[in-house]
Amino acid sequence: MYDIRLEGVTKKFGDFTAVDNINFTIPKSSVTVLLGPSGCGKTTLMRMIAGLESPTNGKIFFGEHEVTNVPTRRRNIGMVFQYPVIYRGTSVRKNLELPLLSEKLSKAEIDKRVDEVAEILDLKDVLKRFVEELDNGTRQKIAVAREVARQPRIILFDEPITNIDLTSKLELKRSMKELFGRLKQTIVYVTHDQTEAMTLADQIALMQDGVITQSDSPKEIYDKPNSQFAGWFLGNPGMNFVPPEFIKVSGTKITSPLFSQTIDLGSKAASADTFGVRAEGISVSGTEEKGAVQ
Repeated sequence: MYDIRLEGVTKKFGDFTAVDNINFTIPKSSVTVLLGPSGCGKTTLMRMIAGLESPTNGKIFFGEHEVTNVPTRRRNIGMVFQYPVIYRGTSVRKNLELPLLSEKLSKAEIDKRVDEVAEILDLKDVLKRFVEELDNGTRQKIAVAREVARQPRIILFDEPITNIDLTSKLELKRSMKELFGRLKQTIVYVTHDQTEAMTLADQIALMQDGVITQSDSPKEIYDKPNSQFAGWFLGNPGMNFVPPEFIKVSGTKITSPLFSQTIDLGSKAASADTFGVRAEGISVSGTEEKGAVQ
């Protein structure tokens, strides 16, 4: 499988910079989630990886091969979009088989791939049904299964569970978590939903205003956000902040008129910027305890 390397990738639409000089590596055989609010550039970045948009500047590599100007059809990628792409007038099984037939695989190999992915995505009971008979959530499962069965080196997901009902969303997220754990392909997954990112990602690339502001494992970004934006965007609720005008920093210690005593962060280096704490880091006590603040 390939890693994906972005070198100085920029995309401009007129005077607007959608993606700004991104240098980033997506490890092979991993799940990397591009996470951020609407308009942050995550879908534009994914479209450049897919070859659906050309960078204004910069280069894109799959492994050691530069693909910046390689057409989409020659990149050996799979894509799953917000709305399910299905072949109408055919059965679920035929939907999964058709791309494999074009690759001239043996019937035994096609049956093996279809049955494997249908098992993981809970589609075995509907393989003989026509796709028009099924709800939107199941149709999206079919779209996911079809791309996985093709076994491309890279699979791109653009907000695949945004437009399905809540029950189907939870079920598909669970199925994809299991599926991603079995796959060897490199996965790039775009979403604005931090719960999806925390659930599915090996690595999160958090985006804001066309740049990647922080990238790490979900736990590291959640526990050690490098900005107020990261602390606020990951978490439900987001991190609580005390602005700098209300805190005084001395070494590892923080004092504030909002606290009854000094807070010592121990070995962690305190900065003179905003102080943040997550809701689960606060406990309420009815009695005065050592180290507590009022």
